[in-house]
Amino acid sequence: MNDTSAGHHATHTLRVEDEALVRGLGRFVDDPDFPGRVFGSFVRSPHAFATIKSIDVAAAKAAPGVLAVLSEADMKAANVGSVVRHPPMVGRGGAKLVMPYRPALAGGKVHHAGQPVALVVAMTQAQAQEAAELVAVDYEELEPVTDARAAIASGAPQLHADTPGNLAIDWPGPVPDEANEREVERIIGSAAHVAKVTLTNQRLVGAPMEPRGATASFDPASGVTTLRACSQSAIVLRDGLIGILNWQKDQLRVVTEDVGGAFGLKSGPYPEYLALIVAAKLVGKPVHWMSTRSEAFLTDNQARDTVTEAELALDEKGKFLALRVRHLANIGAFVATAGVNLNTNNFARCLPAMYRIPRIDVGVRCVFTNTTQIGPYRGAGRPEANYVLERLVDEAARVLGVDPLKLRRKNLIPKSAMPYKTPVGTTYDSGNFPAIVDKAVELADHANFAKRRRESKKRGKLRGLGISCMLEHAGALPTEGAAVLFPGDGKVTVAVGIGSTGQGHATVYARIAAEQLGLKPEQVVVRQGDSRYEVASNASVASRGTMTAGSAIVHSVEVMLEKARKLASHVLEASEGDITYRNGVFTVAGTDRRISLIDLAAKAAELAQRKEIAESLDTKVTRDTPQTFPNGCHIAEVEVDPSTGAVEIVHYTAVDDCGVVLDHTIVEGQLHGSLAQGLGQALFENAVYDASGQLMTGSFMDYAMPRADMMPPVTGAEVNDRATTNPLGVKGVGEAGTTGSIAAVMNAIADAVPGTAAAHLDMPANPARVWAVCQAAGV
Repeated sequence: MNDTSAGHHATHTLRVEDEALVRGLGRFVDDPDFPGRVFGSFVRSPHAFATIKSIDVAAAKAAPGVLAVLSEADMKAANVGSVVRHPPMVGRGGAKLVMPYRPALAGGKVHHAGQPVALVVAMTQAQAQEAAELVAVDYEELEPVTDARAAIASGAPQLHADTPGNLAIDWPGPVPDEANEREVERIIGSAAHVAKVTLTNQRLVGAPMEPRGATASFDPASGVTTLRACSQSAIVLRDGLIGILNWQKDQLRVVTEDVGGAFGLKSGPYPEYLALIVAAKLVGKPVHWMSTRSEAFLTDNQARDTVTEAELALDEKGKFLALRVRHLANIGAFVATAGVNLNTNNFARCLPAMYRIPRIDVGVRCVFTNTTQIGPYRGAGRPEANYVLERLVDEAARVLGVDPLKLRRKNLIPKSAMPYKTPVGTTYDSGNFPAIVDKAVELADHANFAKRRRESKKRGKLRGLGISCMLEHAGALPTEGAAVLFPGDGKVTVAVGIGSTGQGHATVYARIAAEQLGLKPEQVVVRQGDSRYEVASNASVASRGTMTAGSAIVHSVEVMLEKARKLASHVLEASEGDITYRNGVFTVAGTDRRISLIDLAAKAAELAQRKEIAESLDTKVTRDTPQTFPNGCHIAEVEVDPSTGAVEIVHYTAVDDCGVVLDHTIVEGQLHGSLAQGLGQALFENAVYDASGQLMTGSFMDYAMPRADMMPPVTGAEVNDRATTNPLGVKGVGEAGTTGSIAAVMNAIADAVPGTAAAHLDMPANPARVWAVCQAAGV
């Protein structure tokens, strides 16, 4: 990325995490070889929807090396509850979100292909797999439904007895108001111009480099079960699991070390973890399971899969008047972690993005189908909202016959309006949207685009330029904790509950604490990934890590230093007002009496042990940090070969506001990574189920992923407006590229193809689809 930003004090440094990883010294979930470790293999349903008439495990139990075969009865005997762990929600008319029972191991019915039915535990992985094939399950197939529109149609198969019409929730928006709905209807009915779109966000597979996996072990002496699993917070995973197991916190320890990518899908409990926990106690040995890639395609929470209808009313001069959105979400067979929240609150809070739209009416229906559950995936509702709005603005420009850039500029919220209260109940604390757009247009060389288009035409190519003004909310879950600890090794430990999955937490968090303490970053060690730290956490999701955990770290240092100053006055025999702190040392003003923070912490631990003081300097805090609103303008320039439908992104411009930048290298890495996932959705990725509920794209042979050689040259810049909601002034950045890119690319393709043939093209814009619209356009 060509970084044209200026005026920041952030650093470009090597991440402290990287040396071990590039040397192959990382510890991922499949790496450690625990003494006595045995292996689990799951029996999974081959059907999308079926009644289980019987399960015969006799042959499997008699197979070589088999220690146990677990089924639904074992889960019931262990008092394992429903795997669903979603906050309650209220829909239209006061109806509550329907959350059907999701078993750890299915016994009565299966609701999607790949749902676990039994777990075989054996001495070796091969023995477990071979024995799993001997488990005989008698299924009676039922008619499945895999499409959200079909699922709510009259006469559709019903997945759950307590969910009429397969409707989990009919959500009337973040600020339900029938009068507002009527007013939006009136404005749309009387407006000079109305733009309408119906758009599909196809289903995606998360596909992190490391699939899910876990090792469960039980210590009979302490009664504690330990689950070593890849997660986005060991504490969040522990808390979710004990709620399902009906256990106390001290009965389960969750440990997470290195994680090979997560993108949201490793943020909550899954059925497999519960079955492993029960199995470990049953066989008295550590039970290990590592998902195969084929299993991951079938069982890891998937993403998107929505159909959105939207209407934008404009006056005769192109001023935005009202927006109405009806969003239909396929959430899969059960309610997954945040699966409904991301399609409701996350989706709606992104509106009206950068624009003044006085009236907004949003309605969402979440629907069950016989497919894998939908859960958080990079963006989690934000890309869907931004996509429909930015495609809609381009459609409005076509309706009015005006330039899309001019229409956007006419309706941008000015910096002078900050803080800006939106019609959906959020308040943008900061942002300079016109400056963002101006910078992106400049860097994209928008003024000379017509010349480049003519040059492409001479080569038989169609050239298009697409704009996407992006705004998202970061930090939907405000609560996060941190602890400052003094283990006695001459360093300061900062413990956090939030889990790193590649974001560079150990680098950034150590620097935040070191700056607050006046120490060198190497004097601070960041610890995470162990539920025993008991630090409040809501996981590394929603682009919330640095703003929430960073704020908690700042606060924990402040609280610790306040305690330390009082103790220093006692130890140094001086009034507290005479105690100064600088660069790790407390000093009595005007004297040479001093004590280092590390020595004072050791003294405090000694005094606390002797009960001479109430507590040591170890300090743990919990803090709530309000949301931020990262924003940006992304511009994609594409060339289309009308003879093949191939699309090449010849240049990409990304100008973003992520508040104060603490590390440019990490910010750029986040933007590149999220951009790759956005481009993957726009052009390649598509999870397809057939009518019988089988996943037709169940491997990388069929599911197209973006590759390094598909990444375009990127010009990036920052126009940062400091966030006012947290002491660091930071905003989220991890999902910006995904949120901004899909509309930019699709608008560019629509601009490239003459006429309106590609105006309503759905993703992925693969060569077959693009070739078809080129044929329809006569080129």
